Amino acid sequence: MCGIFTVINNRKLNYKINDFLSAIDHRGPDDFGWVDWNNGVPTFGKEDSMLKGEVIQGHTRLSILDLSDLGWQPMRSECGKYTLSYNGEIYNFIELREELKTLGYSFKSESDSEVLLYGLIEWKEALLPKLRGMFAFTFFDSVNSELIIARDFFGIKPLFYSQIDGDIAFSSEVQQLLLCEGVSAGSNAQSVYDYLVAGATEHSANSTFKDIKIFPPASYAKYKLGHSKPIEIIKYWELNYTKRINPTFEEAAEKVRELFLDSVRLHMRSDVPVGAALSGGIDSSAIVCAIRHINPNQEIHSFSFIADDEKLSEEKWVDIVNDHVGAHAHKIKATKNELIEDLDDLINTQGEPFGSTSIYAQYRVFKQARSSGITVMLDGQGADEMLAGYITYQSTLLSHYIKKGRLVKAYRFYKNCVANTSNNKSSLLQNTFHALVPSTFGKLIKRLLLKNKRVNWLSNKWLADNNVNDNGSIKRVKDISSPLHGHLKSSLCDFGIPHLLRYEDRNSMRWSIESRVPFLHVDLVEYLFSLPEEFLLNEDAKSKYIFREAMRGIVPDSILDRKDKIGFATPEKKWLTQMDSWVQVQLLNSKKMPMFEHEELKKEWDSVVTGKTAFDFRCWRWLNLIKWLNQNEK
Repeated sequence: MCGIFTVINNRKLNYKINDFLSAIDHRGPDDFGWVDWNNGVPTFGKEDSMLKGEVIQGHTRLSILDLSDLGWQPMRSECGKYTLSYNGEIYNFIELREELKTLGYSFKSESDSEVLLYGLIEWKEALLPKLRGMFAFTFFDSVNSELIIARDFFGIKPLFYSQIDGDIAFSSEVQQLLLCEGVSAGSNAQSVYDYLVAGATEHSANSTFKDIKIFPPASYAKYKLGHSKPIEIIKYWELNYTKRINPTFEEAAEKVRELFLDSVRLHMRSDVPVGAALSGGIDSSAIVCAIRHINPNQEIHSFSFIADDEKLSEEKWVDIVNDHVGAHAHKIKATKNELIEDLDDLINTQGEPFGSTSIYAQYRVFKQARSSGITVMLDGQGADEMLAGYITYQSTLLSHYIKKGRLVKAYRFYKNCVANTSNNKSSLLQNTFHALVPSTFGKLIKRLLLKNKRVNWLSNKWLADNNVNDNGSIKRVKDISSPLHGHLKSSLCDFGIPHLLRYEDRNSMRWSIESRVPFLHVDLVEYLFSLPEEFLLNEDAKSKYIFREAMRGIVPDSILDRKDKIGFATPEKKWLTQMDSWVQVQLLNSKKMPMFEHEELKKEWDSVVTGKTAFDFRCWRWLNLIKWLNQNEK
């Protein structure tokens, strides 16, 4: 796990390389370095220098595999013609190394970086589908004067880029690109709108900054030096959610168990201590219990956020899992005052606006892990989006049954949703209604329902001046024949997991921790998406059905049979309403921000505090955006 910076320097500018690397030294506190390519000749170093080559690659290192200097980056090939700057982990590097040895390659280190370097020399972009792991890298081939840029299947590791006046820069975090000459800190109006109204981030090619783009997951680009044209991004993998297999349920459960345990086993490869985030839900509990199943004698450290609110606390479930595996339990609590104290750092850590204060809970968990000597953490991101863990997926199936005229089945499924899960009727029905209404008619209804209620605090002039599409830019896969799989695919690849992974990466790397997500293992994902929908969400409205049964005997039944879902939740409503005086001060700053109608915003907040208007995440989004704009648009 590391941080990277690379620039195609067509303008022949001087780059003070340490400025770009020091901006991400938290991503790689163990070492750093750079390579400056001039007329096909590389110069390597780690001192503070002004570089002006045609290609500059920088790197900060967090040592995980092969802690020696042999893992130093940017890594060069033995022949000196190729260099790699890479962030991530290739979990199947041992298997790939053996394959490369049969082709005549030899290795000096035990690092995955060296395997990636020689794999790219041998196979170029054809290597990408072979990789199992998380990665973002730039690979320079001086023989062909070509730079290859790539990102992992699901975008676990971040990669941003900016194209200004012929130069193209790539980075692990947005702060680096803002140091580039000509890159504006101004915001992207459409991204701001999508965030404020829908809470959407990482759902398109645009970041929240107008000059910074998000390099998409499962993609690569090849750039030939001497060309000043924009890069062309190419997909190397696409999740096929329409392919079906027909095993028995028992066969499928056995295969899911095998694939999941294999993934956890691969994700445990490390030369430093490994811990796990534990919420007490099915996903994180399965990871912790799988670690114990695979390694009966391993010391396990679990880290859990415990909300100071009985309705949100999962401490009893956390205790069940910790007792089951004999883990060293680390419990973290937080207060609203601590949130205020840490907020500036949290906003700077995230780089862009984020969804809710639950991100602070995660931030504190990683902070505690680092102070406890843990460098690698396993987390359960992705399971809900693969195994139908949210209420919206139940609504998708319910609306599908209604559309098909299967009303008896729809009624039974609805009753099971209410009886067998923690969902309330109103949320289920509201989501189902939204899924049933045709998109064009739905937009009209949305405008009628929300008029003078929620978006009146947005400036119509700002919307018009910036040509903002007030229908938003969020796109979903809608498939009549396979509605659940289509919805899951959208959540996993388009608008659900991408922003959760951004939160995860920034919070973990703020504390120099490598966070790994075993559910987002491409072999497991592809298998789950090939199964019948009823294996994922059955007629009794039991989500994660196949996974619950696959983990019997490894995870305590009391965990597998849970009906409620919480996660690292914070008492956000309680915190913010009790912080009214602080909130009022923040809202004053909206006067100078063109997207807000300040007086309407204040009225809306006062209505929330008095209980006249329902509290939801929009309140946090106002405050987060105001604070973010204050920090970035100075």
